[in-house]
Amino acid sequence: MTFLFGAWTGLHIYVFWRLASISVVVRHLSIKYLVVIATILWASFPLSRFFDSRGLETLAAPLELFGMNWLGTLFLIFFCLLVVDIITVFGFVLRRRAPMLRGIGLLAGIVLALVALFQGLRPPVIHDYEVRLAGLPVGDDGPEIAVISDLHVGRFLDAKWLSARIEQVKALHPDLVIMLGDLFEGDSQSERQDSMIYMFQGLSARYGVWAVTGNHESHGDRDSIVRFLENAGVHVLRNKWNEVLPGFAIGGVDDGGHHESSVTSADRVRQVLAAKPPGTATIFLSHRPQMIHEAASAGVGLMLCGHTHGGQIWPFSYISALVNPLLAGRYQINGMPVIVSRGTGTWGPRMRLWSPGEIVRITLRSP
Repeated sequence: MTFLFGAWTGLHIYVFWRLASISVVVRHLSIKYLVVIATILWASFPLSRFFDSRGLETLAAPLELFGMNWLGTLFLIFFCLLVVDIITVFGFVLRRRAPMLRGIGLLAGIVLALVALFQGLRPPVIHDYEVRLAGLPVGDDGPEIAVISDLHVGRFLDAKWLSARIEQVKALHPDLVIMLGDLFEGDSQSERQDSMIYMFQGLSARYGVWAVTGNHESHGDRDSIVRFLENAGVHVLRNKWNEVLPGFAIGGVDDGGHHESSVTSADRVRQVLAAKPPGTATIFLSHRPQMIHEAASAGVGLMLCGHTHGGQIWPFSYISALVNPLLAGRYQINGMPVIVSRGTGTWGPRMRLWSPGEIVRITLRSP
């Protein structure tokens, strides 16, 4: 949280410092008004945290939504202004044109923010893959899997939004439904309304509905979220394998969240991989794209992951790629196909830029 507030403050200082050098801005707004506007915008996020800590959700929710979308907008304006400053060496080159170029940068950032907001609010796309699954019997050729990930149902993405996503999945008539974690924000039980149980129960598939937990489920009471999903008919794979039909198994691991050390997490994943059913077609589910090479060495036929959101807002995707070498899409690791979902919902800003939300549809083929 300290890092977030530091970044939040730094972005405001930089952006409004550069705005004060744009002639068209200062012609209409004095420095005093710019400082007032910057202070009000900066205060939106800490105020939302303050109201939330006092249980004043009616005040906290709209402030947090505004603050998150302003954060996305601020980041894009910051990026565009920084590009101008790099080109002009902070005004030492093209000195006379630098203020005009910063004005263009400001406009570009606003346009990108509007595009990101549009892409973040529209329904997720259907992304198709075809995978030849090692060990899949010829007689079982062609089953279709629907994969959703990172729904982040909670304060911003509500029951109405979830219902629409469930209907999208049902329209695909999948043979197997997979959920890759971060289904809920995980901050409170109020985000899991009873009506949502019936929504999840509406999902039916020949080989069942399966899920693993994500890091957001570890924010609150993970066990209560698991019970909620299992009451809705979802089979939650918690560090185990299950045979969905003879010769075809699916396994999954809990996400340890930020409280679990990387060593403990790796040991737990290795134990699950060591228990992989021999001689069967296997799909391994992990919320994060981690322990990929270990899964390939264990003979996993297909690995499915989420968590990354594909970076969600370009160019933040380049930063996210430093932490997540497998960012989004299909990869081949030592012969094992890996598919990393960009996620179905959004986290933080209701914005996406060049990385639309998706529901993944996979058609399995026999080798």
